[in-house]
Amino acid sequence: MSHPEIKEPNAGHPITIEPTRGRVQVRVNGELVAETTAALELREASLPAAQYIPMSDVVQDRLTRTDTSTYCPFKGEASYYSVTSSAGDTVEDVIWTYERPYPAVAAIAGHVAFYPNKAEISVSAS
Repeated sequence: MSHPEIKEPNAGHPITIEPTRGRVQVRVNGELVAETTAALELREASLPAAQYIPMSDVVQDRLTRTDTSTYCPFKGEASYYSVTSSAGDTVEDVIWTYERPYPAVAAIAGHVAFYPNKAEISVSAS
């Protein structure tokens, strides 16, 4: 399967990755599914900043990998996970992750991000 060209971040489409200051907590349906002080904040062009959380700081037994996949010429191929709450409610494709990100964004390997419209993401100074 051939992908279109790989694009490098540039002045017109900048991407920055910096450690997030403080603690990031993620809730899905009110239930805490991720908590970390080691998040990375990725800012891409005019998009809202995304918090990338180490996979090891996510509650693994709540995750189910889905068949969804998307492609970003700047970051690579993304895989998706659904989250199931302890009550049994499943939120589809709430998490995305770049398992083999392009070199420009290599820092986000092993990290996952949550869709802000499907999860409650809070960053607190601590």
